[in-house]
Amino acid sequence: MSEKKIVWEQLSPDDKMKYEIAEELGLLEKVKAEGWKSLSAKETGRIGGLMTKKKRERKQEAGES
Repeated sequence: MSEKKIVWEQLSPDDKMKYEIAEELGLLEKVKAEGWKSLSAKETGRIGGLMTKKKRERKQEAGES
């Protein structure tokens, strides 16, 4: 299977965050090669949980400034 090209400029902020977290967890190459469906429920849940945490942190930072 060929690796999908990610057009960073066309991604929504949430999608950008999702890719960043996948990279942090060492899952980006798997996603690029096989797509998001190749991730296990545990891996997907981890990404979702970290996205929620980061969104909450950003919201708090915006509220404090």
